[in-house]
Amino acid sequence: MMHMTLYWGIKVTLLFDSWKTDSWPSYLLTLLACFLFSSFYQYMEDRRLRFKVLSSANPASPSVPGTTATPLLVKPGRFSAARVSLAVLFGVNSALGYLLMLAIMSFNGGVFLAIVLGLSVGYFLFRCGDEEVVVVDNTCACA
Repeated sequence: MMHMTLYWGIKVTLLFDSWKTDSWPSYLLTLLACFLFSSFYQYMEDRRLRFKVLSSANPASPSVPGTTATPLLVKPGRFSAARVSLAVLFGVNSALGYLLMLAIMSFNGGVFLAIVLGLSVGYFLFRCGDEEVVVVDNTCACA
């Protein structure tokens, strides 16, 4: 039976019927996997945002003071490699985020804490320097 309230126990079914924990070692390995997976989510989000900034930057910048750069005359096409890569990165990151959400919906307290801690550590390691580059794709907090 699926839990509908937050519970603290080592018996967890996570994402798949075959991913069940019934002992402390398997439960701790599951928590470690949740922690690493959520940290990897923050890493992928950082890569996606940095790639987006790099792909939208104007490569024609003046290298000699006092000269003017010619603006980029040709906009990247609808199916350019950069746009396709950004779409793939967005899809991968969205899939990771939804899998983390489904894992939290197991309602296990340890899984919840491992994912939140992993997101926090991943943010600290990979995205704390985002203050100088602000990219707002979507103002929705769940995106």
